[in-house]
Amino acid sequence: MVTEPLTESAAVDLARGFKALGDPVRLRLLSLIAARAGAEVCVCDLTDAFEVTGPTISHHLKVLREAGLIDCERRGTWVYYWIIPSALGALSQLLDASTVTASAR
Repeated sequence: MVTEPLTESAAVDLARGFKALGDPVRLRLLSLIAARAGAEVCVCDLTDAFEVTGPTISHHLKVLREAGLIDCERRGTWVYYWIIPSALGALSQLLDASTVTASAR
């Protein structure tokens, strides 16, 4: 991604992801979900890690979902979340400075 300029569409998509991660609660939520190594996590396992209300956690999870970083499925009264590796890969690839050559500095 750093070998050529981003298209306007790609920049909009990536900015949505970075904006979603700009909040400490959302960043921690994503980390807790990603720490399951691809497995899903119940929202009931996420809420106890924070000192905010359940509706606030739900809002932050919605922002992460709308940014395309996580997905979910409702099963009965609980919702289960998992990361979308390709979305996280695109964000990390943009920040990967190892692909920048010394001549580009």
